[in-house]
Amino acid sequence: MRNFILKDENAVFFECGYSCDNEIFISVDGRGYFITDPRYYIEAKECAKNCEVIEAKGNLIKEARLLLRKLGVKMICFNPNDFSHMEYNLLSYNLGVHFIQRPNFSQIKRMVKSKFEIEILKDSAKFGAEKFDEFGEFVNKFGIGMSEKELNFHAQNIFKDSGKFGLSFAPIVAINANAAKAHALPSDTILQLDDLLLLDAGITYKRFCSDRTRTVCVQPGFKFDKNQKFDDAKKDEIYSIVKEAQRLAINAVKPGVQASKIDTIAREYIAKFGYAKEFFHSTGHGVGLDIHELPNINAKSSVILEPGMVFSVEPGIYLEGEFGVRIEDVVVVTDDGCEVL
Repeated sequence: MRNFILKDENAVFFECGYSCDNEIFISVDGRGYFITDPRYYIEAKECAKNCEVIEAKGNLIKEARLLLRKLGVKMICFNPNDFSHMEYNLLSYNLGVHFIQRPNFSQIKRMVKSKFEIEILKDSAKFGAEKFDEFGEFVNKFGIGMSEKELNFHAQNIFKDSGKFGLSFAPIVAINANAAKAHALPSDTILQLDDLLLLDAGITYKRFCSDRTRTVCVQPGFKFDKNQKFDDAKKDEIYSIVKEAQRLAINAVKPGVQASKIDTIAREYIAKFGYAKEFFHSTGHGVGLDIHELPNINAKSSVILEPGMVFSVEPGIYLEGEFGVRIEDVVVVTDDGCEVL
C-alpha cells in the first residue's frame, strides 16, 4: 500500500515518530508528507522522521487537497474510522481522486510487533507492574478509609510518576459491588479491611501501553499479585475460577492457533461452573501504541496467531450487586508459545 492518508495520532506516530492533535499524514509512492498548523510546525520539523513537514496556511483539509492535486494522485487508501463524514466530504469532493476504504489498515499493519517494539512493550509492562507494587504499598499505609475517588486520584499520580509516564487509560479502582462493573467509574464507597479491590491500570512508555488487572482481598500487607485468599467462600471460589481460566488461556497461546480458540478456552471453563452470562466481554485485545488494537481475542476473531503479536488475556466474572473478579496480563506470542510481559 504505497498511497494512503492518515489522521489518527498513533497511526501517524508509527509512520514518522511524531504526532499531534491537528495533523494529516499522506504517503504517496513511499514518500511521506506531514501537514499541521503553525502551533506544531517547529516541533514537527524537529521530531518527524522520513517525511516532509508542511505548514498549513489555513484548513488542513484544504492543504491536503492541494497536495493531492499537486502530486497527481489518482488513488489513495484511507481508514473510514479516521475521518468524520463532513471531513471526508470536504476532502474528496470534486477532487478526481479515488478514495479506497481500508478499515483499520494501520492497526493491521502494526499487528505483528518488531523486536524493537516488543522490547519497549516489555519495559512498559515492567514499569507498570512496579507501579502496581507502589500503589499497593500506598493503600496498605494510607488507603483504609479512603473512597474510590480518592484512591483513583492517588493511583493516577503514582502511575504517572511525576510525569515520567503517561496513562494508558484512566485507572479503574473498584471496591466490592462496583467491581461487578467491568469499566466502573469511581464512587464514594469507602475502602475497609477484607474488602475486594479491583485495580485495572497501565502506563505509556515511549508511547507504548501497558495493561494489567489484579483483584485482591484487602488485608494487612496485601500485594497486587495473583496469590489471593478470600475469607468469603463465594469470592474465593470465583477468584479461583477466573485465575484458572486465565492460566488455561495463556497456556494455549502459540503460533498457528486461531485467536477465537483462546477466547473459547477461557469462556468454556467459566461456563462449566455456571457463570457463562457473567463473563460478558472478550478475553483480550491487542496492546501497542493503542491500548485497544488488533488482534481481538474474542469468539468472532479469525486471526491466526503469529510470533510478535501482543495482546491481553483477561477473563472475568461479574456478579451484579455483589462483586466482580478480573485478572489480566499482556502476552507476546513467541516461536513456540507465549511470554507474559
